[in-house]
Amino acid sequence: MATVTCQTGFGVKRPVIQLSESLESEIRAHAVRDFPHECCGVMLGTIEGDLKVVRKLNEIPNVHEDGHERRYLISPDEMFRLEREARSGGLKILGFYHSHPDHPARPSGYDRDWAWPWYSYIIVSSRQGVTGEMTCWELDEERNAFAAEKLLPWTERRAEQFASVFSELSEEDRIRCLPLTDTDTK
Repeated sequence: MATVTCQTGFGVKRPVIQLSESLESEIRAHAVRDFPHECCGVMLGTIEGDLKVVRKLNEIPNVHEDGHERRYLISPDEMFRLEREARSGGLKILGFYHSHPDHPARPSGYDRDWAWPWYSYIIVSSRQGVTGEMTCWELDEERNAFAAEKLLPWTERRAEQFASVFSELSEEDRIRCLPLTDTDTK
């Protein structure tokens, strides 16, 4: 599965978020459909060790009354509905995504004012209906600033995890973990 991950920039051991390539494509398609307005949605999933695994995206109506081009707002009723849906499906709200039409994929002061710590916030830039950079952010516990969550290809993250585990194995177990080569199968 091709995925991207976001790792916290606060230096604190926090979950990493796993977003499949197909879910990333859904976010980008949502941004294109809603251009020139900001799209918004929620990421539902599970927590598996140090990994937040996004299982489902829900597109959410942007109910901001002033300037859908620069702001998004999710209604309280919608949030209650999402919480119930997540719980009934054994999922958690892991974070939110939205687009920045004709602006960089960086959080604004408005984004900071309405964000909550712990949640992951994915922002995708869209210009003239085409998406660009996608970034991930986490608000600090004091609610003063966002820290960028580094986006890594999932395969790199898996390689890092494998290398860590592999280094702790005995020589005999390492040999059993190595992939077979063409000469091994002949």
